[in-house]
Amino acid sequence: MLKNLTIKNFRCFKHFELQQLGRVNLLVGKNNSGKTSILEAIQLLCSKGNPEPLVEAMTNRGEYFWSNDISRDKRYRELAIRHLFYGHEIEPGIEFSISGLNDNFQDKLFVSIDKRPIASRADSEIESDESISFELVFNISWTDGNKRESWKRSLSSNGGLSLDYIRPLRVTSKPSKNAAINQYITSSSLTTTNMIELFDQVVLTPNEMLVYKALRTIEPKIERLASITSESHRYLESRGGFVVRLSDSDQRVPIGSMGDGIWRMLGLALSTVCAKGGVLLVDEIDTGLHFTAMEDMWKLILETAKKLNVQVFATTHNSDCWTSLASIASQEQDTEDGITIQRIESGKETGVFFAEREIVIAAQRGIEIR
Repeated sequence: MLKNLTIKNFRCFKHFELQQLGRVNLLVGKNNSGKTSILEAIQLLCSKGNPEPLVEAMTNRGEYFWSNDISRDKRYRELAIRHLFYGHEIEPGIEFSISGLNDNFQDKLFVSIDKRPIASRADSEIESDESISFELVFNISWTDGNKRESWKRSLSSNGGLSLDYIRPLRVTSKPSKNAAINQYITSSSLTTTNMIELFDQVVLTPNEMLVYKALRTIEPKIERLASITSESHRYLESRGGFVVRLSDSDQRVPIGSMGDGIWRMLGLALSTVCAKGGVLLVDEIDTGLHFTAMEDMWKLILETAKKLNVQVFATTHNSDCWTSLASIASQEQDTEDGITIQRIESGKETGVFFAEREIVIAAQRGIEIR
């Protein structure tokens, strides 16, 4: 479990630290203060070189462009790597790092941009300075226990990282044995495909009942949940792919008919149980949930996180969200791996830490901590 986090030159952070992290950590702060960037940093650190989270994060932000390969008559997508670095500029020697104390081990992810020469005349016996050009190289390295691993890929003349260069890594690379399982839920929730894949992992296991328990906090009449195996449902972006059975009806009801709250709660429940032994990251965790459901949501997440050894990081702008968490904190014993709120302030190098007791007092006295 991460005890602290240090970010250097990543996205909007020149230098930033989070201290005294707990089992459940809620990040609060104004818009554009960097809360989502912190979630991405944690995911990259826990993934230990797996390029998939990098591709997903940059794609979700629209940080890519299309290039044309005239020789192959092909159009391909490149990630605009410059946006990962503080200041949105890339040049040889620039770097960023993400590190954290994970239990008793120091984990670190290090990314840099280097340059290497390319001979413009390969058949030249004597190369002059004029015959040599340079290309930028994207380097990523990470610690894996006491072992250091890395990979590197060339950037295009536009400073982009082609997905064609990353695809072999995505197919052939094996996850590090020390890489933490992590589940990331964006503010727009999971896709139908993601949901079905997670549900397939829990169906007919004891954790399936935890999913039902979560759904019943919003709709007590839900008895069963089933995925629709038809391929036409798996790849829809709409909220399909699942049907539910209600206690007062013999009809199968599409989950999309149940409202936004059910879909969000299903995603939270599935992601939590499938993050066993790892990390759950949720952007704007209160999305789609009425304030009356938030206390039940936090209770289920905390109970499941303790049971399955999951560390939770979530963001919110909602006052009801953090005060509901305060209600749960009031029922907890103040421990090192309990509940924290971390306030992120633009321009500050350290998050403002609130322990369980401080969260409860702030809620009781009406003190705003967002």
